[in-house]
Amino acid sequence: MNDELFQNRIAIIRNESEALLTRKNEKCFSTNGIYSRFKYPVLTRNHIPIHWRYDLNPETNPYCMERIGFNATFNSGAVKWNGKYLLIVRVEGNDRKSFFAVAESPNGIDNFRFWERPITMPETETPDTNLYDMRVTIHEDGYVYGVFCTERKDPNAPAGDTSSAVAAAGIARTKDFINWERLPDLITYGGQQRNVVLHPWFIEGKYAFFTRPQDGFIDTGKGGGIAFGLSDTIENAEVKHEKILDAKVYHTIYEVKNGQGPAPIKTAKGWLNLAHGVRNTAAGLRYTLYLFMTAIDDPTKVIHKPAGHFIGPLGEERVGDVSNVVFTNGWIEDENGEVFIYYASSDTRMHVATSTVDQLVDYCINTPQDKFRSAASVQTINELIDKNIDFSSEL
Repeated sequence: MNDELFQNRIAIIRNESEALLTRKNEKCFSTNGIYSRFKYPVLTRNHIPIHWRYDLNPETNPYCMERIGFNATFNSGAVKWNGKYLLIVRVEGNDRKSFFAVAESPNGIDNFRFWERPITMPETETPDTNLYDMRVTIHEDGYVYGVFCTERKDPNAPAGDTSSAVAAAGIARTKDFINWERLPDLITYGGQQRNVVLHPWFIEGKYAFFTRPQDGFIDTGKGGGIAFGLSDTIENAEVKHEKILDAKVYHTIYEVKNGQGPAPIKTAKGWLNLAHGVRNTAAGLRYTLYLFMTAIDDPTKVIHKPAGHFIGPLGEERVGDVSNVVFTNGWIEDENGEVFIYYASSDTRMHVATSTVDQLVDYCINTPQDKFRSAASVQTINELIDKNIDFSSEL
């Protein structure tokens, strides 16, 4: 009887899984003309392979129970590799531990499937309690680097404190996304690090990092802002000086903290940078995404920065483990200039939005900047209205 139960249950589970994995995604009409969202998330916890979750032996699992549960798939690095679109996914188990796994798609918008096994990430001499939010950089030195947050319990926490933590930037490199060489964690002198990104090119002959110095594990304190620094080596990376290139500003979408998303995209007009900004609300912190451009000859010089958020959580994106949040650490520039922007919603699931390099550059250059006052915002709106007077009657 139990064997029949097992076979019936596993047949249903497999059919439902295959239907999800092969479901075609649908591009939604873009009201803003900047990017297009898609109808379905590209990854959810239900995309986790069955053989990671179930003991498939009916003798040892007669009720076909899920032996290992998974809570979320989010905050993914991204790369185009051998013609396939890869997400280096933060997978979180029901035990709250996160790890990395590769999910592959033939087109970047649907049919994502996880590889056979999750990534086995080597540990340093001080083992990580948790790993997450990998930024992937194809570097000109020939390696693919993953820079991620490594979390450990704060050794200076008082007795009985089981929540205080210390965050640092872990570094690993690979040439096949299966075998990873773990390097020592990045050394900086501005406090803890949670959002660190390796620049794809040498700058002044050195490895260049975007960082986000902060006083504590959660609060940025006197730190914060997206910073930039150089290291002589990657094998023992050390940034001795961090220069803030994009600071926190009062009453903006990035007033509490901000951080670089993925590595920037090089264009003819400058480097395209995608970041997240955090502000406080009566309902808690709100995370949104924003774009800015820096000079080609100086990646620390911001030359264009549109006002407000680029992508904010909408509809079901606002609901999840940590609600009212969108976060990104991965995008892909395709050979034809199309850009796949991968973002997580509410620390729960992964989405994609598509645009082009030309559209994103136009958005950065021609969208008004934030003037930081209500009266100035109204002035900006009126300037557009005045410009449109001769055309509005034709609509």
